Amino acid sequence: MTEQKATEDAIRTLIAFSGDDPTREGMLDTPRRVAKAYKEWFSGYATDPKQLLERTFDECGGYDEMVVVDGIRFESHCEHHMTPILGTATVGYIPGKRIVGISKLARVVDAFAKRFIVQERMTRQIADVIEEVLQPRGVGVLVSAEHLCMTSRGVHKPGSSTVTSALLGVFREDAKVRSEFLELGREASRR
Repeated sequence: MTEQKATEDAIRTLIAFSGDDPTREGMLDTPRRVAKAYKEWFSGYATDPKQLLERTFDECGGYDEMVVVDGIRFESHCEHHMTPILGTATVGYIPGKRIVGISKLARVVDAFAKRFIVQERMTRQIADVIEEVLQPRGVGVLVSAEHLCMTSRGVHKPGSSTVTSALLGVFREDAKVRSEFLELGREASRR
């Protein structure tokens, strides 16, 4: 049995478990469409975040201030309930000797978000890979997300969001740098 067929059979089982008929006209193509969606939603497993950051530039003209990309939207899934997590990330670093194209920071967020996650771990993984590859003076990651496992089931608290941060290097050690970064993140989440 192929992986595609096994996946589609599993989806038919879930449709039946939910109380619907997987053989009715409106559901006939659903297993194929859901399998295709899963490949997109979980494409992060096929992406190496380190590789995304490998191409750097040393032509930063002595720039030694914060580089921040805020409002990076992402969609993910809770590893406990397989429900969507919708959020934004603010990613910043203070260059050491090299800089990276800013789109790569957004791609790193997606590489980790397009997996089953726990938000706390994802936040730390983003910071750790940036620190490891770029070796900046510091890294800050702030993530704010709505977890549908909490808003659409269980306690039913729509509108609630979870905020996590990972602060490394001068972002952790220097109160002024930490405060500036966290304020930028708060401004982004208010937009």
